[in-house]
Amino acid sequence: MKSSAKTDTATKTPVRFNDVTLRDGEQAAFVVFSLSEKLRIAQLLDDIGVNQIEAGIPAMGGEEKLAVEKIASFGLRCMVSAWSRAVIPDIRHCVDCQVEMVEISLPTSDLMIEKKLHKSRRWVLESIRAAVAFAKEHGLRVAVGAEDASRTDIGFLVEYATAAQREGAERLRYCDTIGLLDPFKTAAAVSALVSALREKVNIDVEIHSHNDFGMATANSLAAAQSGACWINTTLGGLGERAGNAPLEEVAMALKHIQGMDTGLDESMFAEAVRYTMLAAGRETGVDKPIVGAHIFSHESGLHVDGILKLPQTYEPYVPKSVLSEHRIVIGKHTGSHAIIAKMQALGISLSPAAAVSLLPVVRARAIRNKRALNDVELAELVGHVVSH
Repeated sequence: MKSSAKTDTATKTPVRFNDVTLRDGEQAAFVVFSLSEKLRIAQLLDDIGVNQIEAGIPAMGGEEKLAVEKIASFGLRCMVSAWSRAVIPDIRHCVDCQVEMVEISLPTSDLMIEKKLHKSRRWVLESIRAAVAFAKEHGLRVAVGAEDASRTDIGFLVEYATAAQREGAERLRYCDTIGLLDPFKTAAAVSALVSALREKVNIDVEIHSHNDFGMATANSLAAAQSGACWINTTLGGLGERAGNAPLEEVAMALKHIQGMDTGLDESMFAEAVRYTMLAAGRETGVDKPIVGAHIFSHESGLHVDGILKLPQTYEPYVPKSVLSEHRIVIGKHTGSHAIIAKMQALGISLSPAAAVSLLPVVRARAIRNKRALNDVELAELVGHVVSH
């Protein structure tokens, strides 16, 4: 088995990233990654600097197992793990792939134990003990997933984690499986869980947030503030239903809102997300946080005036940090300062009076076309107005 030395190096932030794009991301309906796409995404994630990649589900066999095996032998800097049910034959497939860690998952809420599995809490505890013991015997590091943890009694979660840790598990994945939490509930739940666990076991907590109500990023940050030291993410938030916590959003929010240095290469976010979405057959929204093509485009007169004086007035971080740049758009909401600045960029000097006189014409054209003006159209209007 591979050495785990590379995963024990201290990071610059209290939290670490375990990206699950290649497993949970690909579980999104209508998404299939080819083998070459999986390898490329794994390399992009490693280049970004994530601490761990969940490469897939070896028990599926065929090309899926081959992809996990190839990623595990790729020579990546990050740890490569695989996902498995708490079923011994499934874990054998993970052993075959020579991954460093396996994430063994079982439902923990009474709802799922009784209605989905038709089993009991006792069966869950016995199953996780046996699965973890088998994985450890075969040289794997182990994390255990608590599916539907956000609807699980905290007492049973502690019992589940304790049973797994005694067999050698080092991490508990707290799954908000259907995205029912908000940041306040997340903070309270994770804080209570971490406190309860510290009294019994030495096990890390990992947060796995879904975005059904648009709060996966916020919930991930709340969990990090409350004691979770691992965060699950996917590129672009790709995942089942409304998706997962987007790597790029969580990382940039940790850095610019919470003041944590994640150690990730943020200049690669746009390339990685756009490649992944292309491979998934999805479009990257132009207003997608961090990576959207239009997020640094400014049209409003008040905003452009502020940007021209000091970019920080309307930009929360430097666009160049994510390989972007701000753009002045001339349209319905444009002010005279924007027109002057835009014409200067085109090598044309325009007086304030001429810019003011041009505004009604620009706005009328934008309204008629239902879009902003391009440079050629603007230059033609300027020439017409100035000449008259």
